[in-house]
Amino acid sequence: MKRLVFLSAAIAALALASTAAAALAPWTFVGTGSSCPVVSTYDNGVLHLEKNCPTTTNASAGASITGLDGQTFSSASFTLASASQCQGGSPRFNVASSNGTTYFLGCNNVTPTTNADGTVTYTFTAATIAAAGNQVAFPSGAIKTVDVLIDVQGTADVSHITVNGTTEVPVPTVTGPKHKSECKKGGWKTFTSPKFRNQGQCVSWSNHHR
Repeated sequence: MKRLVFLSAAIAALALASTAAAALAPWTFVGTGSSCPVVSTYDNGVLHLEKNCPTTTNASAGASITGLDGQTFSSASFTLASASQCQGGSPRFNVASSNGTTYFLGCNNVTPTTNADGTVTYTFTAATIAAAGNQVAFPSGAIKTVDVLIDVQGTADVSHITVNGTTEVPVPTVTGPKHKSECKKGGWKTFTSPKFRNQGQCVSWSNHHR
């Protein structure tokens, strides 16, 4: 019995770790003294980015990719809704390394692949960067942070974002009951994240998580 409990706890811990290790965290930035409507939202598998002001304005929209600290960078990729959304070096990955260098991997630094549905995929490996003429250096050292962003005027619909072979998505927001009493009198039917099949399941979740 103890062994089964231990194994269950270990499996749960691994599941939690994998969730925490791969996550997009959308953000927007407007520099002090600047004014710019910027947008970063994630919906239905797409990170939608907008910068609605001149490129010269100190502003950007993007998402941080968490859980990569200490890893060695081997590959990354993203897909755009169309090739027209690649404007110079934007969108791009900013990869900050333990060696003190930040590597800028822009969509114009590799040769894209056009997909059957018209979307375009940009893959960043040592080989694809070399094949495009080594316009940028390939990241070395241990990863400190990784962001995907735009800082030019325009929009980008970015999907299938991967780093080191892992697809990155936001961690789901949990809005379950704060107390088991919220599950009663049909209250269990109102929750969608997570969604419950009956009152008993709702109460059980509340007892375990709260």
